Amino acid sequence: MPPAAWSDRCRGRRLDLEHRGFFIESLWRRKRRAAFLALRCKYPRGVSGSGGPKCDRTAVEQRAPGPRGASCRRPPVGAGKECTTMDVVVIAVAVVLTGLLGWYFFGPRSTHRAAVEQGVQVMTVAVKGGYSPDVIEVVQGTPVRLLFDRQEAGDCSSRVVFADFKVNQTLPAYATTSVEFTPQQVGEFGFACGMNMLHGTLKVVSAGGRAGGGTATAVLERPTTSGLPAGHDHGHMPAVRDELTAPEQPVAGGQSSPSGDASPDGEAAERAAEIADLRRRVIAGAILTAPVLLAVMSTSLFGATWVPDLLMRTWFQLLLIAPVMVYTGWPIHRTGWLALAHRTADMNSLITLGSIAAFGFSLVSTFAPGVLPADSREVYYEAVGVILTLILLGRLLETKAKAGTGEAIRALIGLQPRIARVVRGGEEFEIGVEDVVVGDTVIIRPGEKLPVDGLVTDGRSPVDESMVTGEPVPVVKAAGDSVIGATINQTGSLRYTATKVGADTMLAQIIKLVREAQGSKAPIQRLADKVSGYFVPAVITIAIWSFVVWWLLGPSPAGVFALVAAVAVLIIACPCALGLATPLSITVGTGKGATHGILIRSAEALETAHKLTTVVLDKTGTITAGAPALTDVRPAHGMDGDELLRLVAAAERDSEHPLAAAIVAGTRERGLVVPTASSFESVTGQGVRARVDGEQVLVGNQRLLAAAGIDSRSLLGDFEELAAFGHTPMLVAVDGFPAGVIGVADPIKESSAAAIADLTARGIDVVMMTGDNRGTAAAVARQVGIGRVVAEVLPEHKAREVKRLQAEGRIVGMVGDGINDAPALAQADVGSAIGTGTDVAIESSDITLISGNLGGLVTAIDLSRATMRNIRQNLGFAFGYNAIGIPIAAGALYPAFGLLLSPIIAALAMAASSLSVVTNANRLRRFTPRPSTAHPKTSTVTPVVELASEHDEHEEDPMHHHGHTPDTSVTEVVDPVCGMKVDPTTATTREHDGTRFYFCSPGCAAAFDADPHRYGHPHATA
Repeated sequence: MPPAAWSDRCRGRRLDLEHRGFFIESLWRRKRRAAFLALRCKYPRGVSGSGGPKCDRTAVEQRAPGPRGASCRRPPVGAGKECTTMDVVVIAVAVVLTGLLGWYFFGPRSTHRAAVEQGVQVMTVAVKGGYSPDVIEVVQGTPVRLLFDRQEAGDCSSRVVFADFKVNQTLPAYATTSVEFTPQQVGEFGFACGMNMLHGTLKVVSAGGRAGGGTATAVLERPTTSGLPAGHDHGHMPAVRDELTAPEQPVAGGQSSPSGDASPDGEAAERAAEIADLRRRVIAGAILTAPVLLAVMSTSLFGATWVPDLLMRTWFQLLLIAPVMVYTGWPIHRTGWLALAHRTADMNSLITLGSIAAFGFSLVSTFAPGVLPADSREVYYEAVGVILTLILLGRLLETKAKAGTGEAIRALIGLQPRIARVVRGGEEFEIGVEDVVVGDTVIIRPGEKLPVDGLVTDGRSPVDESMVTGEPVPVVKAAGDSVIGATINQTGSLRYTATKVGADTMLAQIIKLVREAQGSKAPIQRLADKVSGYFVPAVITIAIWSFVVWWLLGPSPAGVFALVAAVAVLIIACPCALGLATPLSITVGTGKGATHGILIRSAEALETAHKLTTVVLDKTGTITAGAPALTDVRPAHGMDGDELLRLVAAAERDSEHPLAAAIVAGTRERGLVVPTASSFESVTGQGVRARVDGEQVLVGNQRLLAAAGIDSRSLLGDFEELAAFGHTPMLVAVDGFPAGVIGVADPIKESSAAAIADLTARGIDVVMMTGDNRGTAAAVARQVGIGRVVAEVLPEHKAREVKRLQAEGRIVGMVGDGINDAPALAQADVGSAIGTGTDVAIESSDITLISGNLGGLVTAIDLSRATMRNIRQNLGFAFGYNAIGIPIAAGALYPAFGLLLSPIIAALAMAASSLSVVTNANRLRRFTPRPSTAHPKTSTVTPVVELASEHDEHEEDPMHHHGHTPDTSVTEVVDPVCGMKVDPTTATTREHDGTRFYFCSPGCAAAFDADPHRYGHPHATA
């Protein structure tokens, strides 16, 4: 070979270094590297080191002179280029490909309408790298059964999420899972896999119309027969799982099983199998790629002469890398091509296109080099091997890390025991927990878990409920107390009657709500979803035009530079990081809340909670215990306190008044024996009169004592002091002499004052809302440190007061526990229900505080702030990484700095981006509630008390203000559940026994559905 040819070859090697290395050498390093030029040229790639002419260094330097005399300097971009026929062809192909991309990804798609079988709309959806069909049309108001036939394994498609319908369903590998619901709202609603990478659309149309916009509403069904209608042919399916009836499985669309998840052991086994498979492929790829990478890098970067000639031969490199391309890269290629076949694309599609381009170019260079320009006959086998191995290594680490994001829900599932000990027919049996039925007598020994919910009939023992309520202190349970399944009995033995089993237990409901929350979408995710929809087509377009620009303007060999830039763009782009940024944090956050006794029902509530500026607290049952209790015993001089209390309890024992019951209960709790009164008389509006142990006892107000001629002035000091604190004081006289004062009140919860102080410390205004009078409201507010009070609020006006605060520009959270709180909870930006309250309140809320501890609200807000901070960090990583990495990969820095990103580094960066998002989301697992603020026993806050009636006086009639005449044709009706007056034209309705009922909210309607006869028909309007 003549020296000039060798010079051309050497120049090609030198230029090859500039686009193969980790980065193109900057100008100041080129002189240093020139010293290795002769050695590199002595052993050119693919040629034996023995024999052959040496490199003509002079020729090389003459061919690539630089302004500073450095050898092999980069030619100016685009220098000496003239447009050729090939350039025109490249541009034309790029234009055509861009147009085809737009049509392929965004063109119209065929819609598949569900078939109706026995009154149910049925559609089988194949899950294999996507959903087929991915656009399903169903009719509004008719039950829908979607059979997801999953024909693959792997974490990506292991769940299907209908965020608008609160469905988050496990899809076992190589099985068919039924999801059923009845859509009630016309519109188009998306569904996706758990990783938010596979997408489909459910079009809900009216019986004779077409889909439009709307908000999703569904009635979730529990069929009473097997999941598939008679005559349905599913012989092609390997297995059919009806998630709505299987006793051990979750209930798709709204009913949970005892375990609350679809075979958690099977899901864990599937994940373990995927991890093992990925590990094998990564090891194989690393072993086969390492020799080629070591040889090429040692020769190219360091001019090593010790590299065996065999490793530098292209056919031998192909022999090593071909198994990596096929075996190691198979999960990537399979998923990538399947996604493209579904007219979508993901990270795998980009990697597949990039690696096939590099591998195909190398094959041509190996077997038909004559079709390529002389300066472009290079191979990239080591780049292909490293890219696929690094990507799969990143996926392996990511899969392991993602397993931790579902730890909380798996911990909840693992709480339930598998065996229950019951008594039937007088004999004791051990049965599976799924076989326990309502009414069974369950026996619990010390240290055992309770299998189901129930009511204690015999025994006394402390029970640790921390795993459900988040409260660390055990609660003593005795006859008449309710118990929760999955809690742990401690020292005593209990017998209780099962009241809730299977999907109805509290644990099952908790798991169901957590699953729904994890499948919901936060508003912040909408931006990421919107970007993700255009991301992959945009990346492919950028790769195409990067190739064109480098082909037209790049230095020689332009084709090689163009290929490297295009492949780097495809490899570095990471849509997966965008897709994972929000769902993983939501999964960890909602699961973490559940472990602390906080049920967050949706991602939207979790997001909104961090923005709260005002929290409205209902007094009774929220700040206070919700039931009167004996609080004070203040005997007169010379009177024993226990004796006073014993006499008063005896006098009140026969009274039916709630305050009397509180006094009797408080006396017994103090270990005192309550005697029986020999006579008893209730004096209306004054109190009671009784004879106890021969003594005349009076308990009541001043009028009662004055009528008996008793001077009560010595007791008025204690009386007024108790009244100032919001207690109900009662004067006591014995045998004509003043004997003391008894105080009864709805006691303030121990955690209330500290929780309110914590909310204030976080910059949140706290407002108390109560129906009590001004004095009592002010007294309670003063004790807990609340500065603003709205008193004398009628139940039906609570929602209006919340709306008034929202009109002030506040983001309002509401906490309540009663039926009358339901409308206000629904009106608030975030409604939080006390878990010990009514079912209607809980159904109307966004967050449930299971233990009833107001401190749970503080924890929920802190968790919301931590989760949103984590999501923003993830989105920052994802957007920032792609915004910086893609332009660099395309060569944006090359004209100014001579830097061009290697596809190998692009692959490493891409793998690191997804892993960084997953790792950051896992940081939320370390969240712990902050210690409570020490609250002073004596509050210095002077509350400002507003009366609801004052607000009524200042409100203008909007119709009068605008000069309109009120429409008297619309008659208000009364909600039979909460008693609110509602407008029948906008209210939720139900039909029962030929009568129509109107409700203020879906929560009240749900309460009516559960027991329509309980609420009767007095307020119904035909």
